[in-house]
Amino acid sequence: MSTALLIPIVAIVMALTIPIVAIITEYAKRRRFYELHHQERLAAIEKGIDLPPLPLEFSGGAPSCPRYFLKGLVWFLIGIAIVLAVGVNQGWDVALYGLIPTAIGLAYLAYYFVEGKRLEEKAREAETCGPTPVNNLPRI
Repeated sequence: MSTALLIPIVAIVMALTIPIVAIITEYAKRRRFYELHHQERLAAIEKGIDLPPLPLEFSGGAPSCPRYFLKGLVWFLIGIAIVLAVGVNQGWDVALYGLIPTAIGLAYLAYYFVEGKRLEEKAREAETCGPTPVNNLPRI
């Protein structure tokens, strides 16, 4: 088997394997988190103490605003890198395709600066309001 044929095969296999491994790892981590929290709740019930409040991860939690900022920066900088790399090597008319990820990054950044900061303030206010009443807990 020649090296010219081996490189695309390895690239395709790795491109499919890496996301699958990431998904399986995240699932195992989340499952372990649920198991530990369940054991903690059972121990609290057995000892007769108040149940600890459910973490935000169980209810989906508040949207993480820094994630929008991070996504926006990543998309924006990747787009700029594509525009520069392709523009220098193949011409500036082809480099315009790099404006697509740049626009996606700008959209994420605009969302963060317009809406995300307000959501971040609401999440901060919700954290300072104290524990969630037992009646309002989501059912598991």
